[in-house]
Amino acid sequence: MNRESLVFAISGTMFGLLVGWIIGTQQGAGPAQAAVVAAAGTPAAQLPATPPPPPLDVQRAADLERQASAVPASAAVRVDLGNLYFDAERFDIAISWYEAALKIDPKNVNASTDLGVSYYSSNQIDRALAQFDHSLSVDPVHTKTLLNQGIVRAFGKQDLEGATKSWEYLVSIAPNSPEAARAKEALAAVKGAHPVTPGEPAAPVGRGGAGL
Repeated sequence: MNRESLVFAISGTMFGLLVGWIIGTQQGAGPAQAAVVAAAGTPAAQLPATPPPPPLDVQRAADLERQASAVPASAAVRVDLGNLYFDAERFDIAISWYEAALKIDPKNVNASTDLGVSYYSSNQIDRALAQFDHSLSVDPVHTKTLLNQGIVRAFGKQDLEGATKSWEYLVSIAPNSPEAARAKEALAAVKGAHPVTPGEPAAPVGRGGAGL
């Protein structure tokens, strides 16, 4: 399931550099789509438009909700419902199903991370970061969590130093992963857009855009 979960911009001296991320956790169906990179100064009208979310499959949602009612101890069907609403960008409803799933299976790291992304997409920044912390307590080397953690630190909290730590750690533990490739792009963009002198704290990075 390729879920376009976060789109964000890195701004600074190279204003206008846009990097789009495809971050999914439930399935690894082929490589993620390539990031969109626009040179500084490119007019916004020339940038590729973000595709609309797929429409909600109302019939499947109804079928899954019947299953959830029939099997109250099933975390899997609740994750499926969360994924379905996530794909349709109905994050408020996705949140409720992921939360229900995690009450049954709190160690489902994929559902936990998608819940964190859903919180972020609903402008609940601190809850998103706390959920990523939970994911990493279950699996300290979960690459998609680390990538998302860096994104939210950078653009949810304007914590460039924290974001850099997340991405550098990701690259160190899984250098050949798709997530590490994206982390390397982010690190290079941050370094180019907002160079940091060694020994000095990283300055905040303005959030040029976020959402789906």
